[in-house]
Amino acid sequence: MTGPRLHAVRGPAGAAVLDLATGRWTILDPIAAGLLDWPTAPAQRATLIEEATARWATTGADPGLVRAGLTAAAADLDRLRAGRPVHHSPPGPPLAVRFTPDARPAPHVRVAAVAALAAALLLLRFLPIRHVVAVARAVLRLPGRPARVRDAEAAVAAVRAAGRWWPGRVACLEESLAAHLAGALTGRRVHWVLGARFAPHGAHAWTETERHVVGQDENDRLWPYLPVLTVPGSNR
Repeated sequence: MTGPRLHAVRGPAGAAVLDLATGRWTILDPIAAGLLDWPTAPAQRATLIEEATARWATTGADPGLVRAGLTAAAADLDRLRAGRPVHHSPPGPPLAVRFTPDARPAPHVRVAAVAALAAALLLLRFLPIRHVVAVARAVLRLPGRPARVRDAEAAVAAVRAAGRWWPGRVACLEESLAAHLAGALTGRRVHWVLGARFAPHGAHAWTETERHVVGQDENDRLWPYLPVLTVPGSNR
């Protein structure tokens, strides 16, 4: 039986790969990103490496160095994949980014946010990320409807307010998961998204609804991040 699948997203600057078995991110340069689409059968792999080597040789590159580099990169990817499927997140239209929300959550949203933040902190502290994702999907069985932007902003604002009382780390991963859980508890479903960017390299987690990123930190305006895994979503 294969382990949890890999989730990947491609961009002009390369690819980002999230391993759900370990929670680790791997950022690939454009050449290595292209190898994600190559077959793993040795004969087919060797043929493609020779074809690529010949193409690079026409630009003046040393064929031996190119062949060795491609072979090593393909072997690294094989170790990362370990026979597991790779889910590629499809490209989507640009998102509107809304920064720190100016919202006054209702009392029931504030109560839900406290419970959701406590749950998020416990889940991320004690469970592997693949199980955290499973829980995030499971709470969507609660009755509710898709959140509007103002609903999501209220959830993020309430979680952020609750986080000020927590002496430990409440960063984007904890905050966005808590907002997702708080939305489910109040019947307003929001998307929990894990993604990455390439310039500079970095992983991120955020809350999304109605094609809006909600509650992005004012100090982090280097967008776009590309979504790698979305809950809810088809990339299971």
